Amino acid sequence: MVRWRSGTVTAVRRQWRGAVELEVTLPDGSSIRALAYPALVGTPEPGDRVLLNVGALLMGLGTGGYAHVVALPDRLPADPPEASDTRDGGHLVKARYTPLQPILLGADEEASPYRDRLADADDVDNLPVVTADLHSALPAIVAGIRADAPRARIAYLMTDGGALPAWFSRTLAALGDELAGTVTVGQAFGGDLEATNLHAGLLAARHALDAEIAVVAQGPGNLGTGTRWGFSGVAVGEAVNAVTTLGGRPIGSLRISGADPRVRHYGVSHHSLTAYGRVALTGADLVVPGGLEPALAEAVEAALEPLSRRHRIVRVPVDGLDAALRSGPAPLSTMGRGLDADHAYFLAAAAAGRHAVTLLG
Repeated sequence: MVRWRSGTVTAVRRQWRGAVELEVTLPDGSSIRALAYPALVGTPEPGDRVLLNVGALLMGLGTGGYAHVVALPDRLPADPPEASDTRDGGHLVKARYTPLQPILLGADEEASPYRDRLADADDVDNLPVVTADLHSALPAIVAGIRADAPRARIAYLMTDGGALPAWFSRTLAALGDELAGTVTVGQAFGGDLEATNLHAGLLAARHALDAEIAVVAQGPGNLGTGTRWGFSGVAVGEAVNAVTTLGGRPIGSLRISGADPRVRHYGVSHHSLTAYGRVALTGADLVVPGGLEPALAEAVEAALEPLSRRHRIVRVPVDGLDAALRSGPAPLSTMGRGLDADHAYFLAAAAAGRHAVTLLG
């Protein structure tokens, strides 16, 4: 349940698109880091009293080390513009039935400028779509695409398995113009476009953002219980089904690691094996990068053999991908490990991006 605290803003720290990092002093004199989303609660300033949700922070769970600002009770923000402003003329309620539920404009709603394009849209026209388990794969996939197609239009579809506000992601802020846009789907919100579900989001990526390649992955964070089925990345398999249903080309970015100390994540993670092996009902291109060290390569091949009955195992050369990964605008980190500490993970994601380029029409 919620653990509440009240405090006073003593400093404004870093800011990035949609988010403000704060230092907050509590009544007992201790200080904590907090994160505010101005679109939801207003823009905090030093001296403001803030109400905080500190539960996940105190329990050491995945909030990036932040308490979250729930309200500025003494200085509430003004109401949003009237519905005549198309950005605020929608009816999509996300984070539904929670105290901070935002009401947003869906890309396919009547007030949307894309309504005419999306009202009868039913196909994504062979759009290559890279699906990934973790948000940390996104900048590596983009790097792989950019290595061979510097001007390709890339859309990111952020699903709701991790963070719900797109504003939490410093990766998205760093990628900037690398993306044609972000579509937040399901309960996720804060993207350039909003969609009710992944199917509608894929159509928006193709027909509203004119994407040539799309990437589907959850927002920052990953919910898991250490069991075969208890993890949010299971939705990767459902994404493969959605892409195929809409006439796209699904490409699986495998979660490969030679550095993760947990046996279930060594080689091909059980997350990928469950999602692609049990949840995906249609075939995808599962990408294996070249250049893996022999023991890891052997483990990967053995793990993927059962999946080859449904999926196409595609082996992709990695020449130039290391340089592309090192020159990208967004820092690379997964589970606290950077590029050199878990090279295979990022190389696999970049190889999936490279393969997507080969499917461009």
